[in-house]
Amino acid sequence: MSPPSDPAAQISPPSLPEVHRSVAVPNAGGFLRKLFAFMGPGYLVAVGYMDPGNWATSLAGGSAFGYTLLAVALTSSLMAILLQALCVRIGVATGRDLAQLCRDRFPKAVAYPLWLFAEVAICATDLAELIGTAIALELLFGIPLLYGVMLTALDAFLILWLQNKGVRWLEALVFGLIALIFGCFAVQIALSQPEWAAVLNGYIPAASIVTNQTQLYIAMGILGATVMPHNLYLHTAVVQSRAWKTDEAGKREAIKFATIDSSIALTLALFINSAILITAAATFNTTGNTEVAEIGDAYHLIAPLLGSGLAATLFALALLFCGLNATVTATLAGQVVMEGFLRFRLHPVLRRLVTRLVAIVPAILVTWFYGTSGTAQLLILSQVILSIQLPFAVIPLMLFAQDKRRLGVFVAPLWQLVLGWATAAVILGLNMKLLFDAAFGD
Repeated sequence: MSPPSDPAAQISPPSLPEVHRSVAVPNAGGFLRKLFAFMGPGYLVAVGYMDPGNWATSLAGGSAFGYTLLAVALTSSLMAILLQALCVRIGVATGRDLAQLCRDRFPKAVAYPLWLFAEVAICATDLAELIGTAIALELLFGIPLLYGVMLTALDAFLILWLQNKGVRWLEALVFGLIALIFGCFAVQIALSQPEWAAVLNGYIPAASIVTNQTQLYIAMGILGATVMPHNLYLHTAVVQSRAWKTDEAGKREAIKFATIDSSIALTLALFINSAILITAAATFNTTGNTEVAEIGDAYHLIAPLLGSGLAATLFALALLFCGLNATVTATLAGQVVMEGFLRFRLHPVLRRLVTRLVAIVPAILVTWFYGTSGTAQLLILSQVILSIQLPFAVIPLMLFAQDKRRLGVFVAPLWQLVLGWATAAVILGLNMKLLFDAAFGD
């Protein structure tokens, strides 16, 4: 039995039409051959879990509290793996992305605010990515921060060129940059020589994460930087770039392999996020530098503390690669959200520029007024904003995951629904506590 057809799905064109069902899936072959065909969308999503916003929260958390917040990074990544698996299921089963489904199911009074919240989340994401990339350009090449932010607008044309060549080229670029980031941090961890017993202990949750207001604030930033709202919209769209068979068996196979793809990619993202926090804890916290939150300060301190100029260069290069990667996928997410909620379609060049301008204008204004000072606070704040936006994406996702009318036999199993709603409850509860502490705390 296949899921019932949705009349709206016959009216609205698919998300990301340039790449929709453009990658062939082999009908025959072994497990690895089929997995390779589905590998790619998970990495497009995973880059959002290692963007410059993650750097700011991980640097602040590692330098101030050592390895304690590794437990938050691990928990957030497990939440992300589950939620992205649900995104795969929904995208494959319905042939629709989350933004389209929200517009179809909810009245305008609900759908339009959800669109606005999604745009705010993408704007906060891009703010972090643009500023992070600009900081990397300044550290490596001496380009002033404001000019660096403007230069990042060119990534819109890079995306267009790669999409015209095929989604596989875009995925190859993203995967290559992830591999370079991983290599940079492997060297930095080796140079920083962390206490591995303390690292492993850091993955065990501590009560202070909730009771200490500063820890909770940074923990919420880590959560917002890891489980990013726009990734839920993006994944439901990019998974449809594969031309799987549209019968029940074909969809089950697509869900299986696409879930494996995203789970592997997000596990790699966890390793990179952990590496940032571990490097900060081993390099700064253990030497008494407990207030290192500015990325620029970390860059200048890391070389003398580790006795190697290579460490600082690799640090800045990894930041540049992270920023470039994340701006690419955030722009794609902006397209999905705009087209899905508003059915607002433009020529690809104009569409890219519009989604880029939504974020680059506030980034330029922030850089103009603040310059290089206070960037860490801005980056962390942007991630906390993402965390506060999360329920407005996670709750609709869970409603669709249990929607038998739209998913039919592909409705999420009970254990995924229980864990998914528990994740939504934890996110909502932590947000409420954060807001309560901000309003009534000391």
